[in-house]
Amino acid sequence: MASQSKKNPESIYDLTIKDAKGNDVDLSIYKGKVLLIVNVASKCGMTNSNYTELNQLYEKYKDQGLELLAFPCNQFGEEEPGSNDQIAEFVCTRFRSEFPIFDKIDVNGDNASPLYKYLKLGKWGIFGDDIQWNFAKFLVSKDGQVVHRYYPTTSPFSLELVNNMKNTNGA
Repeated sequence: MASQSKKNPESIYDLTIKDAKGNDVDLSIYKGKVLLIVNVASKCGMTNSNYTELNQLYEKYKDQGLELLAFPCNQFGEEEPGSNDQIAEFVCTRFRSEFPIFDKIDVNGDNASPLYKYLKLGKWGIFGDDIQWNFAKFLVSKDGQVVHRYYPTTSPFSLELVNNMKNTNGA
């Protein structure tokens, strides 16, 4: 299983996930940082624009406390078919991404990662809980609470991270 968790996590910091190498990562290591969590794919029509913009956002805001966590997912049009090693190679070579790439996961259905089950707990509009496609984005406050969910078609540049980073102190 790609993720482990307490039965009823109170924040994402109660979760442990796998990185792309299969190592456990306790999400509490990100306490005090604003997180942008994205389900990614290498062969999607939105891959180039999203990775380009995500890289630029990460470069601009990482020193101000932003962490970007990318979770490959093959549930949408089989647009992430590779192994974790192939995905990491693609992202690091083609886009020179510096943010962490995690274990390939499911974001919907019975086998959905506990992280995504937690992220989807909010009331998110007409589509309900399910992730609609690749590159759905979740903004998580410094205290590990989901504060915004963005549709896959939302440009990373439109997220207004400057204001959101100032206002995601868990208030």
